[in-house]
Amino acid sequence: AVREVTEETGMQCRLGRHLARVSYPIPGHRKLKRVDYWAAEALDGEFTPGDEVDKLIWVPPTRMLDELSYPIDRRVMRQFGRVPADTHTMLLVRHAKAGRSERYKGDDRFRPLDKVGRAQAAALVPNLLCFRPTAVHSADRTRCSQTVEPVAQQIGVDVDSEPTLSEEAYKADRKAGRARARAIAAEPGVRVVCSQGKVIPDLMQWWADRDGITLPPARNRKGSMWVLSLHDGKLVAADHIDSPFPDGKDSGK
Repeated sequence: AVREVTEETGMQCRLGRHLARVSYPIPGHRKLKRVDYWAAEALDGEFTPGDEVDKLIWVPPTRMLDELSYPIDRRVMRQFGRVPADTHTMLLVRHAKAGRSERYKGDDRFRPLDKVGRAQAAALVPNLLCFRPTAVHSADRTRCSQTVEPVAQQIGVDVDSEPTLSEEAYKADRKAGRARARAIAAEPGVRVVCSQGKVIPDLMQWWADRDGITLPPARNRKGSMWVLSLHDGKLVAADHIDSPFPDGKDSGK
């Protein structure tokens, strides 16, 4: 989505929440084309007319429906208008693959990513950069910090350790872990947070119930992430990205 916007309009943008996924047939092809629509904030750039887009016009949402020709586009705009436009984003990542705990002979806190996990961590970087992250946090487990170290290096920040967001600490004190997650989300900028498989589903369900939203289906796979959209401290949308790889697989191949 970010690449398409830049290529077709010359504008740089920051992604926000997911709006819709649509499919339509392409003449002469059997397969359907799938398109994902995201809310995005324009940051900078200069528009240059081209073959795909000949004019750039800024239109308020109240007028947008009148400017659209296709019902599917109007459906996307209605989805955009269901929550405030000025949302704040936090990215919640499950750590990448790190082998099997029963096969690791050292202290499990320090179990590192395996080959596929390292590929997942690398694949996460371009996905996370679409949201222009400014800070990176991680549960105090090596496999968690290694998952987000590549993106931290890319944006030039350290990984902040979050002891309350490990599985053991969260199980012992869910209230503290939940409070810390909300505190991170309230901080300025876009923050990446990496935690573990027995933390994220419970945290997300609690948060959704607290703020009155319905979560989409999520398999909670290693290397997956949640895009959390907040407005005035309240969770207003949560979108799940199942795999860091473009094909949706987790083999890294």
